[in-house]
Amino acid sequence: MKTLVLPLLLANAVCQASLCESGQRQSPVNITPESVSTQKLPAMSVDYQAAPLKLANDGHTLRVRFDKSGQLVLGKERFSLQQFHFHTPGGDQIQGETFPFAAHILHKNAFGQLLAIVVPFRLGAENPLLAKLLPLIPAKVDGNHLHPKLRVSAKELLPAALGYYRYSGSLTDAPCTEGVQWLVMKQPLELSSAQLGQWQNHFKNNMRGINPLHGRKVFESS
Repeated sequence: MKTLVLPLLLANAVCQASLCESGQRQSPVNITPESVSTQKLPAMSVDYQAAPLKLANDGHTLRVRFDKSGQLVLGKERFSLQQFHFHTPGGDQIQGETFPFAAHILHKNAFGQLLAIVVPFRLGAENPLLAKLLPLIPAKVDGNHLHPKLRVSAKELLPAALGYYRYSGSLTDAPCTEGVQWLVMKQPLELSSAQLGQWQNHFKNNMRGINPLHGRKVFESS
């Protein structure tokens, strides 16, 4: 039995790499006018609660995790908030615009379906939430750090207007599992160049390149 372990591990690694390279529903993508389909989409409704800050440096990004601290509602669909983290560059493009930074807010429904909200950032004014989080980035990869006196809400990452694009994509890291629903916010937020530099002092670029749509349609909310 032991002699089968290494071949199985190698086979799994090859399958994962193969999906990342040859999958037909991969993320991120470039959202162009030609790819957008007009279809009535439900308004986004969020009920995110402020919770004591729990964050971790996982060596790849900064993750802020939540325990039963809110949900996202899209029509009859309900998704529980899990965590948010950040990427440089921003990944998903809108009409070819590349964003220097993005937040991914991750959710899961009762059936295990994953949904991610992408909040792109342009350079501009200082971002209030990042002003709280960046000084607290742990220096080492050593698990969760709790800051019970500092409460944060994922709602602090959402723009004032909640219009979005929706498409079916994948995880952006191996194994690049497909079937993840992506909501890309139409209105970007801002961070300062100093904040971007502060982030880059801790983390290297951690977002893969743009992937072909392969005939997928992107749906736009009103």
